[in-house]
Amino acid sequence: AALVLIDVLARLVPGVLGAEESAADDSFATGLLEHPQYTRPSVYRGHAVPAALLSGDHKRVRAWKRQAALRRTWERRPNLLAKVALSPAEEKLISDWEEGGIADES
Repeated sequence: AALVLIDVLARLVPGVLGAEESAADDSFATGLLEHPQYTRPSVYRGHAVPAALLSGDHKRVRAWKRQAALRRTWERRPNLLAKVALSPAEEKLISDWEEGGIADES
């Protein structure tokens, strides 16, 4: 419990995270679980980093992260989705997942 408290308080100190916007991507900052994290190499044990993350297109990367966070939340904590403002497209995407109609995009 003490380590959690230290982590929370340390994040409030300017410069601890390196970039102020880093905390905005943490789990629950947007009401959703955090998207999956990737690092080098781009293929590890047969699992590749999604093409959107390698594209260099910041808009595409943000969209992928949002969709991945939605998917992870839907799979693991669907009760949280009721508290998040979803766009009509996101609501449709979740509906399609529930029906099994759309595979996860990488």
